[in-house]
Amino acid sequence: MSAANGAGQLRLEGELGFGSIRALWQQAGSLLPRNHPVSVDLAGVTRADSAGVALLIHWTREQQRLGGRIEFVNIPAQMQAIAGVSGVDAILPLVSPGGADSGPS
Repeated sequence: MSAANGAGQLRLEGELGFGSIRALWQQAGSLLPRNHPVSVDLAGVTRADSAGVALLIHWTREQQRLGGRIEFVNIPAQMQAIAGVSGVDAILPLVSPGGADSGPS
């Protein structure tokens, strides 16, 4: 799993699961911008499980704590399904293709 950071943009690539999220979980404070919005592109995620969805929840809370907004775009179908079944899709700022927000503002 790797993360690339640009101005207000973050891109995740690779597997997002139990075995790969630890570093991303711990790096949230350094990856997420303070007092600014950030968009996280998940198009490069090749596999995800419930730990990956937990990471998105953690990042959402961290970004709120840092005083900014976060949105997740290009969410893999596997992650959308896990979020939907567990009911956390209502608290995650997921943006579907075309820009329609499927989570809270």
